[in-house]
Amino acid sequence: MFDLLIKGGTLPDGTVSDIAITGDRIAATGRVEAEAKEVIDATGDLVSPPFVDPHFHMDATLSYGIPRVNASGTLLEGIALWGELRAIATVEEMVSRALTYCDWAASMGLLAIRSHVDTTPDHLRGVEALLEVKKKVAPYIDLQLVAFPQDGLHRTRTGRENLIRALGRGVDVVGGIPHFERTMEEGRESVADLARIAAERGLMLDLHCDETDDPMSRHVETLAREVTRHGLKGRAAGSHLTSMHSMDNYYVSKLLPLMAESGMAAIPNPLINITLQGRHDTYPKRRGLTRVKEMQAHGITVGWGQDCVMDPWYSLGTADMLDVAFMGLHVAQMTHPDEMARCFDMVTNANARIMGLQGYGLKKGDMASLVILDAASPTEALRLRAARLAVIAKGKVIARSARGDARLSLPGRPETLRRRH
Repeated sequence: MFDLLIKGGTLPDGTVSDIAITGDRIAATGRVEAEAKEVIDATGDLVSPPFVDPHFHMDATLSYGIPRVNASGTLLEGIALWGELRAIATVEEMVSRALTYCDWAASMGLLAIRSHVDTTPDHLRGVEALLEVKKKVAPYIDLQLVAFPQDGLHRTRTGRENLIRALGRGVDVVGGIPHFERTMEEGRESVADLARIAAERGLMLDLHCDETDDPMSRHVETLAREVTRHGLKGRAAGSHLTSMHSMDNYYVSKLLPLMAESGMAAIPNPLINITLQGRHDTYPKRRGLTRVKEMQAHGITVGWGQDCVMDPWYSLGTADMLDVAFMGLHVAQMTHPDEMARCFDMVTNANARIMGLQGYGLKKGDMASLVILDAASPTEALRLRAARLAVIAKGKVIARSARGDARLSLPGRPETLRRRH
């Protein structure tokens, strides 16, 4: 007898399959004729691996309006505002906000998150808070932490020392922000240093890279070179990369093959990038998104990230990765059916590869974490930002939602309405 049996669901590739679960693993797929302690009928519904967010800031989440709002809406005011907030935020407050966000994430089928945590202040309260959160949510969310020197590795006297201290406490990934160093040269030096640290410690590398409208911010070129130099293929990512939307096409024709050769990944964050970038433009106004389709055409793994929810940089958000993919689809103009399906894959499989998740998927032996959506296909899930009918985390049903039906009172029309088509 299985612990849980999901009957008749449609997988993202269109296959109709049962999924049987024992303990925290998928025990059988295909047509399963057996008893189970619980059976969920998923006939006509999409059954997907869980959503994955490879770029978030959990130490700041749900802090919107504390101590004030970002009046200009710019990246730089957001960083300054965060500097004010982190000086007064307590460990207990950060833990509380982060756990609330993780509740939201669990309800939306978002079961793996990579969060940057600021290592600038000597007290490292954010590191302490998120390490505690990581332990608390481990039964249902895989939380990966990035040591992130928000003010720059070299901008502050103890920037490098604190990053090393955070890694020593158990933070998983090496982070950085080269475009926020004092000079381009110090930015280049920080990339080289951070790549070396990651290689020596056998860790992954994920840098906020060229999050600017300046086309001369080209630290991604250095990142690609250092990833190749240190053999970090499959373990490195450049996040944001927004300066690429302003770069000369000839230069990009050289850059993209270098990135592809290195094996690095890219993580644009469409909700935040289109909000923060282009603030100094009148018209034409830049879209604030990197060259997603061009990178994918070169074989570079690209995944959508959430980045922020109700914090100094962004005033909205619900932990819904379908919202992220929906916005990315529009801004990147990925409207062909194959491209829309790829947008769904970017918040599931592609992001799982970026984070190096093990046992992720819907095959026998994979971790029994998945989501049942009120949609027939990945494209329909994006169009509807479909309700999560059930969320299963490591073999346990942790959330359920009702279908997104409406009741109508219109003469001659149906009494109930479902916007699936």
